[in-house]
Amino acid sequence: MANNKKKKPLISPSMKLFLIVLLIPVSITVYFLAYLAWDDLRKLSIFEGFGERSVYEQIQENFDLAIPLEYIPIYVAAEEKYQVPWTLLAAHHRIETRFSTTRTLISPVGAEGHMQFMPCTFVGWKHPSCKGLGEGEIADGEKMNPAMIKKYGGYGIDANGDGKADPFNIEDAVYSAANFLSKAGVAKGELKKAIFQYNHSDEYVEDVLHYYKMYRDYDNQLKQIALEQ
Repeated sequence: MANNKKKKPLISPSMKLFLIVLLIPVSITVYFLAYLAWDDLRKLSIFEGFGERSVYEQIQENFDLAIPLEYIPIYVAAEEKYQVPWTLLAAHHRIETRFSTTRTLISPVGAEGHMQFMPCTFVGWKHPSCKGLGEGEIADGEKMNPAMIKKYGGYGIDANGDGKADPFNIEDAVYSAANFLSKAGVAKGELKKAIFQYNHSDEYVEDVLHYYKMYRDYDNQLKQIALEQ
C-alpha cells in the first residue's frame, strides 16, 4: 500500500520569511562596509596613479603622437615666465622634432636642439659670423654662454641655472622658444605673427596652430595630471 503521507518541509514558511527579513539588513550592512573599504582603497596613491594614467591615455588617443608627460611641467613653467601658452610650446616641439624623437636634433640647414634654433637666432644676429640662414661660425663656448647671448642679442636662455644656455637641454630649449615667441608677438596676442617669425612658412604656421588648438582642448586636464606626478 502506497504511503501518501506528505513530508514536512525542513523550514517552515514563517521561518523562511523571518530569515529573509533578517538577511536584508545584513546584506545592506555588508554592502555598506564593502563600499567604505573600496572608497578608502581608491584614495591610496597607487590607485590614484592608475586612474590618472587611464585619463592621460584616453586623452592621448586623440593625438597622432603622444605628448610626453615629463615635458608638460617644463612647458608650463615656461608659460608662467613668458606668458606663452604651454600648449603652443608643445605644438612647436611636436612640429620641430616630434617631441625630440627625431633621429638627430640637428637639421640639414643647421638648426639645433629640441626646438630647432638656428645658431645665430640662439646667440644673436649681431655675432660677426652671422649671415644667410643663420648657421654662423660660433664655437660652443660662445653659443652656450649667457653673457655672449646677451651681448649679441640672442634668445638663448639658461633655464636650469647651470651657467649654460644649451639648445640640446630640454629646459633651456623650451624656455628659449618661449622667450622668442613672447618677444615675436605672443605677449601682444599675435600668435600667427610670432609663429611665422619662428619659421617663415605659412604651412608651418597652420601646422603649429593645428596642434596648438588640439592640445588646448585638453589644457587643464593634461596640466593637472602632469603636475601631480
